[in-house]
Amino acid sequence: MIEKFLDTLVDLAAESGIAGFLADGGWKNLIMIGISFIFMYLAIGKGYEPLLLLPISFGMMLTNLPFTEMYHPELWNISGGATIDYGEILHEGGLLDILYMGVKLQVYPPLIFLGIGAMTDFAPLIANPKSFLLGAAAQGGIFLTFIGAALLGFNAAEAGSIAIIGGADGPTAIYVSSKLLTGDNASGAIDTGTIALAAYTYMALVPIIQPPIMKALTTKKERQVKMGQLRPVSKTEKIIFPIAVTIVIALLVPSAAPLVGMLMLGNLMKESGVCDRLVKTAQNELMNIITIFLGISVGATTTADKILNTKFLGVILLGVAAFCLGTASGVLFGKLMYIFTKGKVNPLIGSAGVSAVPMAARVSQNVGQKENPTNYLLMHAMGPNVAGVIGSAVAAGVLLSICV
Repeated sequence: MIEKFLDTLVDLAAESGIAGFLADGGWKNLIMIGISFIFMYLAIGKGYEPLLLLPISFGMMLTNLPFTEMYHPELWNISGGATIDYGEILHEGGLLDILYMGVKLQVYPPLIFLGIGAMTDFAPLIANPKSFLLGAAAQGGIFLTFIGAALLGFNAAEAGSIAIIGGADGPTAIYVSSKLLTGDNASGAIDTGTIALAAYTYMALVPIIQPPIMKALTTKKERQVKMGQLRPVSKTEKIIFPIAVTIVIALLVPSAAPLVGMLMLGNLMKESGVCDRLVKTAQNELMNIITIFLGISVGATTTADKILNTKFLGVILLGVAAFCLGTASGVLFGKLMYIFTKGKVNPLIGSAGVSAVPMAARVSQNVGQKENPTNYLLMHAMGPNVAGVIGSAVAAGVLLSICV
């Protein structure tokens, strides 16, 4: 009886997570759990993108706890032209495998865009259509980084997935990488989880990264420019806008239609005034549920072999380069508009052309107000900011057309 009891204890010890940490490579899991704690601290202690950074970091912790069997990388790491067997995943996969299907099937990001559209006011963009140019200019960081990543040896799919980080739009980064990093295009060292982790890290650091770039590229006189009040926008304009944008972009860049279409559907429901129940659901219940599913399942893919390697370091460095270049491109184009309008445009609003809504617009406001306490740039910066959301979706469509 005692021997059987001791054997049971030995079996329990061998099957425990502690034994997993003691096995070969177990130290890597401990490091990953430590990294997840850092991101939890950033989300909880610093308030950096908590709605997604907290689920992502918790998913990272779960997937690196040994023997939990919630996520199985071998079900997703497909190469040689093979396709993912979703039937096998439904039967053999764990909870996080099943939730991750929504990422790989490109379901979650468009639904996130639906919620974003239902919460977005495009009036500043409609009132000042020139903002479209600033939003487009800020996407320059994406394409410059794409070229740079390709020159550094990343394949087209990897380069496109890294470059989209420059748009500062997490759902778009997830959407692009989940479509590109599959089959033969996936090296195994970079996947959707690593791209999402880098993207949301830089989105959280927008208030830290952007101001030095903005100040370095503008003069005190330019930063003090006060812009005139925007004109009122009619309800008719607000209703026509999402319909027109969807048609134009779908015709020009069809691969961007899922993201832009859902974004504009959410906005049309909001502006129509006849779908209050649907708008509230898209803004709250649906958005919150998808955010949890998206965050925890993406976090689950951040296993040690994906993070603790030199390629991930390359993703981090190129990601910050893409983001900085995007910010700089927007500001520099803002300086051109400042010149052509004879000082009527404050170049600082160009930095809001990246898609971190509304954080980037607030950064423009804060930097401008420090130079001139009576300056209110927020509504002017919201134009390029929401244009950046559309611009990043279009850039995603272009990258998919190039890289697929």
